[in-house]
Amino acid sequence: MAGVSHRTVSREAGLPTSATTYYFSGLGDLLTAALTSVMNEDSERMRRLSGGGDRRRELAELLAVVAADPGRLLAEYELFLLAARRPHLREATDGWLAAVSAFARRYTDDPVRVRVVAAVIDGVLLHSLLGDTAPTADEFAALLADVLPDPPGADPAPDPRDLP
Repeated sequence: MAGVSHRTVSREAGLPTSATTYYFSGLGDLLTAALTSVMNEDSERMRRLSGGGDRRRELAELLAVVAADPGRLLAEYELFLLAARRPHLREATDGWLAAVSAFARRYTDDPVRVRVVAAVIDGVLLHSLLGDTAPTADEFAALLADVLPDPPGADPAPDPRDLP
């Protein structure tokens, strides 16, 4: 975020600098709008996984895609930190947490486990920013199999750690 300016954003968007300064009163407003948009996109992708059946593998694949784009992921966590300091920005971060919680509640009605799932997902994503390689879908699938029980009435999913 330190390298962002109205000029660089305008150049990337193919617009005159006056466009960004007209629509955004300051650089902070521009950054907040961009970060909020990214966070809302990921929340919506998470909400789309709320259909029937076991969707843990689809979530694992989505999380691997998110982790594979460290610039975007870092921007999202920048918004988390900004929202921690400015409560009026929490709508986007609350949307992400609500989408993760809704997904977890498809597998459990235990509120503690729902919080654990959200913490594990955000923790692994944050840790991925510190490593040289992003977690794979198989790694996320193993984590999700560990923290989320099989959905009610489903045949138990194979443990991803046992797969070839």
